[in-house]
Amino acid sequence: MKSILVSFMSGIVFAVGLGVGGMTQPAKVVGFLDFAGNWDPSLAFVMLGAIGVHSLFYRMLRNRSSSRFSLAISLPSRTEIDSRLIGGSVTFGLGWGIAGYCPGPALTSLASGNSSAVIVSVAMIAGIFAFDLRRVLSAREVSTENTSGQVTEDM
Repeated sequence: MKSILVSFMSGIVFAVGLGVGGMTQPAKVVGFLDFAGNWDPSLAFVMLGAIGVHSLFYRMLRNRSSSRFSLAISLPSRTEIDSRLIGGSVTFGLGWGIAGYCPGPALTSLASGNSSAVIVSVAMIAGIFAFDLRRVLSAREVSTENTSGQVTEDM
């Protein structure tokens, strides 16, 4: 229960930080991406602050196997840059640039009732479920292949 409370409070601090930093305003994101026009570097300062906090905690936790609440610490083991990583990054960047919302600020902006925040959040959540469904179906296909010894394809 303690770990859930800490996770919830961390999310609240993150949401407040996004709001105070103005990152829930799509105009800030668009201004950051507008290099040829009226460029707004404030998003870069927010990102640098986040990178600094992450770096500090990463250095503290990288050699530990569990957190203070005995939860396993899972760090990525893959380091290669492949087409899935590049494709996902491009898709994320395009969505971010078009909508003006990153996932965190989009969810935080739901509290405002702004229709664009609702549309972006619903689309993002639908994409997450679609990806998860694809992963489940792929796992089921592999499971069917392993148990029957042959793959059956539906037309």
